[in-house]
Amino acid sequence: MHTKTQESRISLFMPEENAGGRKIRIYFDGQQLTVPEGVSVASALLMSGVRTFRATPVSGSPRAPYCMMGVCFECLVEIDGRPGRQSCLTQVQEGMVIKRQDGASGLNIPSAEG
Repeated sequence: MHTKTQESRISLFMPEENAGGRKIRIYFDGQQLTVPEGVSVASALLMSGVRTFRATPVSGSPRAPYCMMGVCFECLVEIDGRPGRQSCLTQVQEGMVIKRQDGASGLNIPSAEG
């Protein structure tokens, strides 16, 4: 028996319909998103349909959260101007500005000359 199946993308991070709780605004790559208060940045972005968080420094391959517990470092983003932040370990805050991280982040090392 041959059945025709339709493949669809299913995310484990879909917001529940009519879920209670306060919503807050964050900004990802210039786009305003309304997300539940109290969730991680990674969860909020995944709920909002974001599938690529960063690009690898060597090949430029797209990456997204994998472990969701701070071990793999695949969820790195820039948060409020600070690159290399683990989005799975950072809780969303009202007005937070998040940017996709492309390649390696630079180090800001002050010079010895002052």
